[in-house]
Amino acid sequence: MARKFAIITGASTGIGAELAKLAAAEGYDLLLAADTPFTDVPAGAQTIELDLSTTDAVDRLVEAAAGRQVDLLCANAGRGLGHAFLDQPVDEWRHVVETNITGTVYLLQRVLKEMAARNDGKVLVTGSIAGFMPGTYQAVYNGSKAFVDSFVDAIRAELSDRDGITITTLMPGPTDTEFFRRAGMDDTNVGTSEKDDPAAVAKTGWDALMSGRGDVVHGLKNKLQAAAAHVLPEKVTAEMHRRMAEPGSGSD
Repeated sequence: MARKFAIITGASTGIGAELAKLAAAEGYDLLLAADTPFTDVPAGAQTIELDLSTTDAVDRLVEAAAGRQVDLLCANAGRGLGHAFLDQPVDEWRHVVETNITGTVYLLQRVLKEMAARNDGKVLVTGSIAGFMPGTYQAVYNGSKAFVDSFVDAIRAELSDRDGITITTLMPGPTDTEFFRRAGMDDTNVGTSEKDDPAAVAKTGWDALMSGRGDVVHGLKNKLQAAAAHVLPEKVTAEMHRRMAEPGSGSD
C-alpha cells in the first residue's frame, strides 16, 4: 500500500514542527511549508519556503504535492501582530488578515474539495482561544482567529454528511514559539510569561484529530479562560486582554 501523505503549514518551528514529527512517526510522507527556513526536518520530508498570505503561494504549495492524494492537512500557518491598531502599518495588519484568513480559507477549499469527492481525509486547523475575546493591543490577530474558529465550525457542519472526513480545530493559548517575537510582543505580560510547550500542544491537537473530535482547547488554564470569555461581558475580557498584551506590560 502507498504511504499516506500529509501537508503541514507553518512547519519550520513551534506547533507545526511538532505536528510534523508526530505525522512522521505515524508513517506519513510529508510536504512541509513555512515562511522561515527549516532547521529540524523529519527524515525524507519535502520542504517548501512560502508566504501563504496569497492565493498564488497556496497554489504553488498544492502543485508541489505533484498530484498526490492529501490524506492529512494541518493548516497551522499564522501571523501575529501586537501594539495599538492605530499604530500598526497597513501592510502589517493586512499580512495578518491575508495569512490567517485568506490563505487558510483558500488552502482548505483546495484540499477539502478532493477529500469531499472521495469522502476521506483529515484536517487539523490551528485556531486560538484568542478568538474568544476582544484582542486589546492585538485586535486584528484576535479578530482573525475568531473568524477561523467560526469558519471551521461552519465547514465542519456543511460536511457532516461525509463521515469519512474529520475536521478538528486546535485552540491553544500562549505557546512557547517564535510567535510573540515575530509579533513584536516581547515586552508584554503575555510575551514574558511562562507558556505552553509546543510539543504538548501539538499532541493535544493530534490526539483530538485522530479520535474524531471537532475542537479542542489545550490545557486547563486555557480551558478556564475560554469558558470565562463566553460568560463575561466583552468590556471585562477586553480589559483582561489589555493587561496581557499592552506594550511594556511585561516590565510591570
